Amino acid sequence: MGMDVILHLTVTAMLVAGTAWKAVDLARAPHDRVLRLLVLALFLLTAGDVLGFPEVRERLMAFTPTGVGKVAFNALYMSGLTMLILFFVASTRGSPTAFRRRRRRHTALLAGALATMVMSMVATPPALRDHSLSTPHMAEPGIACFYLVGNVFFVYAYVVSGQWALRYARRASWHLARSLRTMTAGLFGLALTAADRVVLVLLRIDVPGSHPELETLNLVLTDVALGCVLIGIVLFAGVQLATHLRSVLSHRRMYEQLAPLWQALVSAYPELVLNREPSRPRWSRPRLRRTHARFYRRLIECRDGLVRLSPYLALAAPGTDLARCGPDQLARHITKALALKPETEDPDTALPAARVALPTGNDLGADADTLVTLSTALSRMAREQPDPRRCHA
Repeated sequence: MGMDVILHLTVTAMLVAGTAWKAVDLARAPHDRVLRLLVLALFLLTAGDVLGFPEVRERLMAFTPTGVGKVAFNALYMSGLTMLILFFVASTRGSPTAFRRRRRRHTALLAGALATMVMSMVATPPALRDHSLSTPHMAEPGIACFYLVGNVFFVYAYVVSGQWALRYARRASWHLARSLRTMTAGLFGLALTAADRVVLVLLRIDVPGSHPELETLNLVLTDVALGCVLIGIVLFAGVQLATHLRSVLSHRRMYEQLAPLWQALVSAYPELVLNREPSRPRWSRPRLRRTHARFYRRLIECRDGLVRLSPYLALAAPGTDLARCGPDQLARHITKALALKPETEDPDTALPAARVALPTGNDLGADADTLVTLSTALSRMAREQPDPRRCHA
């Protein structure tokens, strides 16, 4: 098995995995335009890559007229590259008008190229439609036009998508930028292979089969370029996976750390908890998909509980700035406030709420850190309290 076949198989496998991965994300956020464009680009590139295998193309040709498989392969791949360009365009900040203008321009170029290639194939005599770059009939207008238009479009698509990837890399994280730059090197390399094919076609119009060294150079350059694209995809996927796992583990850890505060507040206000989850065996608890939702729900329930308890906190610690109170001191006040709160509150009594444990920042992460610190202090205070059973022993 040659290196080009191994790279082709590997890239196809990566595209299949990427399409499945992002399709799951799209199912959760079907209105995300950027994600929709990425999934469509990956799907079209995957379909084109699969159709690029000679065995698949031969089976397709057995059921369709000659030339259909060649046109379908180019149409899928060219459409996938156009969607990739639109994905990068949509990912960068710009006005909707600018996006629509670029979308019209890129789709018009795609439609024009595809229409020209279809007409070129139709104009080619049926006996010659199963052609390749090594055909002795390159001077046939339909064949020459098919390869020239197709490869000029590939040069344009690879260069433009590479330029947009570089622009996107400028505002990405360091790890993501490195993967995008590696992928861009591969895209520019593939643009060179398409330009090399344009030169080869022009030379072989006069002398069919000439300059085989250009074809050899093209194969080597394609392997190197595909290798760069593959490395970029692996790095990109690795960064995304590592970021996701780090976020999941962080939220799971904070979910557990919030338990002491959450349990204390929920014991006083059980109505805070909506849609309680049924208890499950410990071995079935690692639910990566729902970790974020469970963490955010617990965080919101803790904050709601503190708002509900804040009037009693004001009674338990009169004159104290509950918004800036230290976690250990606030934990003691929470214990007193829970003791002051009656089991059944009068629904007609309106108690003024107070600000409690304000975070140092305005983001959700700062709020989570503040409540985790408070929960840890509450848990530590509970462990340090003497056991009343030992006092009577």
